[in-house]
Amino acid sequence: MKLRYATFIILLVLIIDQWSKIYIKTHFIHDETIKVFSWFHIHFVENEGAAWGTKIPGKYGKLILTLFRIGAVIGIGYWLVSAVKKQQSKILIICISLILAGALGNIIDSVFYGVIFDHSFGNVATLFSDNPYGTLLHGMVVDMFYFPLIDTTLPSWVPIWGGERFRFFEPIFNVADSAICIAVGLMIIYHKKIFPKE
Repeated sequence: MKLRYATFIILLVLIIDQWSKIYIKTHFIHDETIKVFSWFHIHFVENEGAAWGTKIPGKYGKLILTLFRIGAVIGIGYWLVSAVKKQQSKILIICISLILAGALGNIIDSVFYGVIFDHSFGNVATLFSDNPYGTLLHGMVVDMFYFPLIDTTLPSWVPIWGGERFRFFEPIFNVADSAICIAVGLMIIYHKKIFPKE
């Protein structure tokens, strides 16, 4: 598979990811929800950018996270170029391209959104605002896809959690996250083809 095809995949994912995030950011107030189906909601939230919305504590936690992710993207980019040069499996190259696109999509938010948007709390954000909510490298990642496939109260006879609310699937995510998850899923399914034994 040629590098230009991998680049096309990356650009396509990035365009869809950034379009969806900018649309949500400029049309929704933070924590606003639209119920498309009972099992699928558009729910606008923002996070620091780590998995499951976790934070690195401390004054420089967000900066450390962003710089780490930039370094990871450079490494993934090198892996992609190397895989193409070695003419490795097409599935592997597609997977690396999806992972790289997903990582880049969320890095764009972290690096630039703090200086091009104002905040979304209580109002819809403005693109290229005169009063941005953050600084370079300190932006928040936009998430919007929420799939509460199961939303119920557990029966009282269930040990420990009986009577408590139970939701599946709880995480809220975006197109970039989806690209990474799809790539990981493909790598698991096609593991033997991607990494054949010598």
